[in-house]
Amino acid sequence: MFDWQFGVLLLSNGILIGLMYSLIALGFVLVYKATDAINFAQGEFVMIAGFVVAVAIAAYGAPLWLAVAVGLAGMIGFGFALERVMLRKLIGRPVIAVVMATIGLAAVLRGFGPLVWGAGTKSLPLPIPEEPVVLGPLFIPPIQLVGAGVSLLFLAAFSWFFLRSRRGIAMRAVADNQQVAMAMGINVERYFGLAWAMTGIVSALGGIVWGNLLGVDVQLSLVGLKVFPVVILGGLDSIPGAIVGGLIVGLVENIAAGYIDPYVGGGTKDFAPYVLMIVALMVRPYGIFGKAIIERI
Repeated sequence: MFDWQFGVLLLSNGILIGLMYSLIALGFVLVYKATDAINFAQGEFVMIAGFVVAVAIAAYGAPLWLAVAVGLAGMIGFGFALERVMLRKLIGRPVIAVVMATIGLAAVLRGFGPLVWGAGTKSLPLPIPEEPVVLGPLFIPPIQLVGAGVSLLFLAAFSWFFLRSRRGIAMRAVADNQQVAMAMGINVERYFGLAWAMTGIVSALGGIVWGNLLGVDVQLSLVGLKVFPVVILGGLDSIPGAIVGGLIVGLVENIAAGYIDPYVGGGTKDFAPYVLMIVALMVRPYGIFGKAIIERI
């Protein structure tokens, strides 16, 4: 017999977790919109941001507002420095060069975090009650409500930035064709740096929210891999796609965990989004809201 209350609980949790996935997916979208390349180190960015905030609170006794400010400033500076030192030399090169650079960076950061701050799991406390919010049949963890709210706020802000602001339109032009953008007088290097700095902001926010939910250790970087189906489903260059993709993945995960795991012993939650991603690639490889690219030879 179908338990509708259990079903509603799964749907509500799936929606909230999906919105939290969308925040991390926004990091992929920002880099892709500006550079036309995929940042495979997005999960490691989230991990490093979580380490910085957690260590600032636990080891140095910093108040939360100061730890968050340090995390945001540190990730913004890291984004600018990364673009300046490593990625600026790749402007005008094939996109695969940037992709391979981010894969190598991901491996370095996975070793750097535990090496500097230790391999143990660190808590990231937030002034949020642990008691779930009860709304009829729903039992909602407050951190999920906060994470979903932060995600919606920043997704709306970045949507406006790319659609309405001159800098956002210039970043889209840079992603479309770097050489033409330079010929039109756009400072490509500046917008590369801005894109990576914005990704640092998203990573810091994601590291705080997911660090509180899961704890901060090297496993936190796996959030980036879990979010990858989100951007493939929604479209790598679409902010609305990041929202829709996140909702789909969050719902699929929770429904699989609730209705399939009891019969197979668990594990479907982890691979169901990737099955969905493979199907989406076969049917609509550029995503639900992605831009179809047609090359004529």
